[in-house]
Amino acid sequence: MYRPVRPIICPPKCVFHDSYITREVPVIHPIVNINRQHIVNVPRHIYQPTTRNVVVDPGYPTDCCPRPRCR
Repeated sequence: MYRPVRPIICPPKCVFHDSYITREVPVIHPIVNINRQHIVNVPRHIYQPTTRNVVVDPGYPTDCCPRPRCR
């Protein structure tokens, strides 16, 4: 019947079976703490009392006798 056919041989294919293993790698995050002081101007009211002596002159009297008061 049929004559046997010669097979075609292809080049080999590589099949990879990958597996993964974890490894910890240290990652350093430096933190700088900064303490800040903010200056806020707040008014401080200071009162300085002063005393003045004032002489009130009623003026020169025009009447020679003062008027009598009503009781």
